[in-house]
Amino acid sequence: MATGTLTIDLDALAANWRALDAKSGASTETAAVVKADGYGLGAARVARKLAVAGARRFFVAVAEEGAAVRDAVGPNAPIHVFSGHMAGDTDMLGDLNLIPMLNSAEQMVRHLEALPGHPFGIQLDTGMNRLGMEPAEWAAVRDIALAQSPVLVMSHLACADEPDHHMNRNQLRAFKEMTDGINVPRSLSATGGILLGSDFHFDVTRPGIGLYGARPFEDAATVVSLDIPIIQIREVLAGETVGYGNTWEADAPTRVATIAAGYADGLIRAQGPDGYALAGKTRCKILGRVSMDLIGVDVSHLEEDPESLRLLGPGHGVDTMADAAGTIGYEILTSLGARYNRRYKG
Repeated sequence: MATGTLTIDLDALAANWRALDAKSGASTETAAVVKADGYGLGAARVARKLAVAGARRFFVAVAEEGAAVRDAVGPNAPIHVFSGHMAGDTDMLGDLNLIPMLNSAEQMVRHLEALPGHPFGIQLDTGMNRLGMEPAEWAAVRDIALAQSPVLVMSHLACADEPDHHMNRNQLRAFKEMTDGINVPRSLSATGGILLGSDFHFDVTRPGIGLYGARPFEDAATVVSLDIPIIQIREVLAGETVGYGNTWEADAPTRVATIAAGYADGLIRAQGPDGYALAGKTRCKILGRVSMDLIGVDVSHLEEDPESLRLLGPGHGVDTMADAAGTIGYEILTSLGARYNRRYKG
């Protein structure tokens, strides 16, 4: 078989949720963000495992993502939709019992008219300028909104992965100014905010990326491993090149393994010059450009020719690959392609 094997360790996922739950404090509910198909790992399998671990509240990006999660966690678990109540969402929100996080007065009017009595939350903008009501808009509709009994009021931190960034305290202050005194559960923190400490936790935390084994949760257990079969190994002579554009030239005889994956499988093209694979614990440098379906790797220093090489795993996680590609672990996870043979553990 020429496709790679993507192994998803659900026990590690659950362990990461429990660790972040412990950091959130006994008085704070720890939810789980399972948007983007569970960060590329399969929303249904991920949500079901997290529910078994103890998660009782879930977040998705758009209403369409709610169907798989609802099937996985049953009829009663709250599922919040970050994008709020968009035009055309009414039937889905109602049928699946999803909770839109309303981002504007316009969305609030749409929701109250289309689904009177249906649960909703409010998202506030505390400085990120992405989603949510800004202070003036919130002040104008606050009394009306609170009279309709929202189930959650939230905001989102822009720089939580940088603990010393002044924006964190600025947003905390803004959130408290906008919400102190309301009788509604509050939520400010995703993974990074949890790690900032109890001042940021409020009533509900929303870990996302940390569940899946990536920064800023440096103590996270590894969730994803990716093993790619070798199609062919060849001897490349000094002066010969590998891959498109002749970007790598051998300065000595080199054994080059061609592995069966590329950017069509979510392996970022830019990682070529700085990326590597693993044979056991031995690093093997990627040679030349990552192409659509194939990557060249230097295996000259190995005592035996392996049948496969590992691109993700313990000690070489999504952040390592992301660093080589000049991106972030989120992009690596959510780009992992459909061609892999997916194997779930736990």
